[in-house]
Amino acid sequence: MHTYRIGEDVTVLNDNLEVPGIGFLPINAFVLHAREPVVIDTGVGLPDRDFVATLSSVIDPATVRWIWLTHPDRDHTGGLFKLLDAAPQARLVTTFVGAGIMSTERPVPLDRVYLLNPGQQLDVGDRTLHAFRPPLFDNPATVGFYDARSRVCFSSDCFGAPLASAELASAIDVRQVPADELRAGQLLWATIDSPWVHNVDTARYMQTVRSTQSLDAEVVLSTHLPPAIGLATLLTDMLAAAPDADPFVGPDQQALEQMLASFDPRVAVG
Repeated sequence: MHTYRIGEDVTVLNDNLEVPGIGFLPINAFVLHAREPVVIDTGVGLPDRDFVATLSSVIDPATVRWIWLTHPDRDHTGGLFKLLDAAPQARLVTTFVGAGIMSTERPVPLDRVYLLNPGQQLDVGDRTLHAFRPPLFDNPATVGFYDARSRVCFSSDCFGAPLASAELASAIDVRQVPADELRAGQLLWATIDSPWVHNVDTARYMQTVRSTQSLDAEVVLSTHLPPAIGLATLLTDMLAAAPDADPFVGPDQQALEQMLASFDPRVAVG
């Protein structure tokens, strides 16, 4: 993992994973340096990643007051319980559904939970965070937020894209990705992560797109994309195209066997 700053208010904690046949997927968590500091998501839970150690290079975990979990998928919750231990004054921002999903694996301490729904707000001392559900999402507990003071939109998985290399997945500006590759990657991710987008009422879906556009964000941050600065219109255009993108069809068993054989010639195919 490596870290870098976006303006005065946000630090990115960047990681990535290679998805065979797809590309390199950025996996970002963030720190919002508010009066009451907010950590947004907690990275992956792989043994060679120590989220709290990386976070400690940015901020003293004991000063964290809020842990905003955009949704309880494993690439967002990897360091959660270690961070709850290291940040004893922090509250865990999630939804009723999010708390329930997490508790099927390990119960979250309910006295530390702060339930917040889309459309509600959270006061973090020097600013108010506006919770919303992004147009694209893969988990019913997904809640992003907009910080009007810094004009940063935290969009969870929305806008993500698998990229061609680990270097691009670690880029500090999405403009480092060629524009045609970015659009293709984002539409691919939309169909992988939100396959329901092909079956929605397009008019109602576009209402959510316009609501996101109305936030007038200067910076759009996604878990699965390098920071996008000044590109809100471009990203909104991608959202509008998602329902008509080609559906994603993953590898079948025959493709898996061929893939395994390419890794190890001793593996028989068929």
